[in-house]
Amino acid sequence: MMRSESLRGATMPPKVSWADVTARADSLHEALTVGGVHLPATDVTAARQVLDKIPARRAMVGGRTVVVLAGATGSGKSSLFNALVAEPVSRIGARRPTTAVPTAAMWGDEPSGDLLDWLGVGTRHQVPRTTRRAELLNGLVLLDLPDFDSRVAQHRAEADRVIELADVFVWVTDPQKYADAVLHDDYVKRLSGHDAVSLVVLNQVDRLDRAQISQCIDDLHRLLAADGLADVPILPTSAVRGYGVDDLAGTIGSVVAERNAAEQRLLADVRAAATALRHGVAPSEADLDSQDDSALIDALCRAAGVPAVVDAVRRDYRRQAEHHGGWPFTRWVHRLRPEPLRRLRLDEAHTLNRSGAKLALGRSSLPPPGPAARAAVDVATRQLGRRAAEGLPAAWAEAAQEAATPGDEHLHDALDQAVIGTELHDKPPAWWSVASALQWVFAAVALIGLVWLGLLVVLGMTHVDASAPQWWGLPIPLLMLVFGVLAGVLLALISRWAATRGAERRADRVRSRLRAAIAGVGAEQIIEPVAQVLRCHRRTREALDAAVR
Repeated sequence: MMRSESLRGATMPPKVSWADVTARADSLHEALTVGGVHLPATDVTAARQVLDKIPARRAMVGGRTVVVLAGATGSGKSSLFNALVAEPVSRIGARRPTTAVPTAAMWGDEPSGDLLDWLGVGTRHQVPRTTRRAELLNGLVLLDLPDFDSRVAQHRAEADRVIELADVFVWVTDPQKYADAVLHDDYVKRLSGHDAVSLVVLNQVDRLDRAQISQCIDDLHRLLAADGLADVPILPTSAVRGYGVDDLAGTIGSVVAERNAAEQRLLADVRAAATALRHGVAPSEADLDSQDDSALIDALCRAAGVPAVVDAVRRDYRRQAEHHGGWPFTRWVHRLRPEPLRRLRLDEAHTLNRSGAKLALGRSSLPPPGPAARAAVDVATRQLGRRAAEGLPAAWAEAAQEAATPGDEHLHDALDQAVIGTELHDKPPAWWSVASALQWVFAAVALIGLVWLGLLVVLGMTHVDASAPQWWGLPIPLLMLVFGVLAGVLLALISRWAATRGAERRADRVRSRLRAAIAGVGAEQIIEPVAQVLRCHRRTREALDAAVR
């Protein structure tokens, strides 16, 4: 019964190759490279230690398996160690703590000096090949550790250090301490993902009867299941009486024979580190592509002075249209009016832009954004940052919100350059030339009629008989004058009406161009940095998932 109880649930895990370990480690390394600054610092440090340990362990030549006997004070680790070695190698006694430094026993002829140097174990014993278990445990390096609950801090630290480097854990406990919080909370639960390389020994069962042994094993199974090690085998032993020692040796020997414990341990380390880091990322990220950024673009357009530019374009178009379609004799009046785009230094920028000159050194004369415009941009960027940060852990959320708030001066410069670089003019409409030509024709007709009438008046004053041809009873010179004036005025009115409609159409086109340019600035200065944070989060999450799977 004792043997069947001891091996309950014990199954050999599938083999793990170094390629598997390396692939998971690469995924973990990618996660740290991409998102390490946004992950918990303690977990990042632990993960980097795991990554450093993998090449160091793999560099150890040979196929030895390192098994540690770890337990609390008085659990009988050293007695079990001596029973497995079949020699009193590890000192035991009533005074606690007895074991101060790790002791190693090696089975087989394979060199183990470099491995033990890496483990930092100086006390070593080579088990003779003539011993009873020499063939069964060939390739084993068994370590007897100091008590992990020792009163001496140095002993506890030494036990923890070696446990971090070992391949297989044998947790040794006894009927009095099998529920000890130090064992379960500080070690078993923390290493719950290492079930493939874990074994539990309930020692000193010679103090119990069979019913008590079964009860202790059942209770210990319940505690281990709560710790996350439901399938770990429990071996009842008595080092003093020799009960279960052969079962323990057989179980350890089967693990050693697989020559796969180091890979299993390191893979579990990578998965544990990735699992811990996985709490530092969210299950998903916000999709900025599906978000409506019109509020942000509107705010940036106001901050960039787009309404003022559009109004200047509208007035400039009307001024030019009225100049071309206006009465030639009053066109000089338009020259007295200020040119809207020139006042903003945008007409000069447009000329430079068409000539291919660099605009980076130039600035417009647009007024800086006022408090209301700045507040609108601040609100819009904060909303974007909140949408991007929704559901993210604090560090990632802070990074997303910070990315959504660029420096005001840099943003204003970029907006100003976007306005300067935008084409504000279109090809002059054909009707301008037609209207201008007609106005000159009408002006010429009126002028000819006026001169003709003036000549007739002068001739009449000098009593020279002169008469003008008539049409429908009216002198043609008079008709020419009236027609030229009325036609010119009428064409000017029509031109003004057309100028108003054309100005609105041009303003709409320029507004669309400016909005597209401002949207580009918003994408580059605000949306893209936020998207970059979300992409880093996604890559980190996917890399951690790949390491955990």
